[in-house]
Amino acid sequence: MAKNRITALFSIQYPIIQGGMVWNSGYKLASAVSNAGGLGLLGAGSMYPEVLREHIQKCKKATTKPFGVNVPLLYPDIKAIMEIIVEEGIKIVFTSAGNPKTWTPFLKEHGITVVHVVSSAKFALKAQEAGVDAIVAEGFEAGGHNGREESTTFTLIPLVKENVSIPLIAAGGIATGNGMFAAMILGAEGVQMGTRFIASTESSAHEAFKNKIIAVQEGDTILTLKELAPVRMLKNEFYKGIEALYAKGAPVEELKAYLSKGRSKKGMFEGDLIDGELEAGQVASLIKHVEPVAQIITSIIAEFEQAHLKRFEF
Repeated sequence: MAKNRITALFSIQYPIIQGGMVWNSGYKLASAVSNAGGLGLLGAGSMYPEVLREHIQKCKKATTKPFGVNVPLLYPDIKAIMEIIVEEGIKIVFTSAGNPKTWTPFLKEHGITVVHVVSSAKFALKAQEAGVDAIVAEGFEAGGHNGREESTTFTLIPLVKENVSIPLIAAGGIATGNGMFAAMILGAEGVQMGTRFIASTESSAHEAFKNKIIAVQEGDTILTLKELAPVRMLKNEFYKGIEALYAKGAPVEELKAYLSKGRSKKGMFEGDLIDGELEAGQVASLIKHVEPVAQIITSIIAEFEQAHLKRFEF
């Protein structure tokens, strides 16, 4: 496929970026995506600083290709995380869940390419003004934490495209070559996929969670907890507990207490499908197999190229 600003920015073969998902994105997944021609990301959101350092060092040994780190800016050990990123010579950082003005200047001073995740055209413009090199526009179909706007990906892409001049990456509801093609027709120059890579051989997700992903049916995910930080998850007993709290009008403090029991680690990393938080996007219902990353990316690119050819048939 043709090169563009995203492949040039990251020095990668394909404009496919793996989401830096908590409890799913260790060095095995990140290095596999990079080795297959995309951009792998380590998910710092579920790593203590020294654990992140370990994964960075292992990723360096597992790939000679570019890879990066995804950093939620509300992370409690953010200063230590940023220092490790600089010390280890990381050249690409994706930031999310916070103000990009806070850390972008620091990262840029150290020669790091910065990408920020947004959920609206308004925040896309603010990120561009903060000096980031590219933007991920993530629709509310996406798994995990979302914005409050509930804009769908295919509404969000053209809105953001109208407001910014820097490269745009689409995220949320994309797991196939056809989805990638559609996003790029609307103005994206790359795509970020999270849920699709959960169901990969190299993902650090528990096997029970991977198998749950490929069993998901339409309507099995829901966006909830807007009072705290909106998150899309699978409906299970843990979610029913949230639903019960809402039904009785529980205050925010009670919701926080219910969540503060390591629920996401329990669900996604330890495989507790009943009482754990299982973050996944709507697109999970399209995923039917757990496959090696190289096979996933090969299939996506083949389908994308076929879609590109078909575009000129009518």
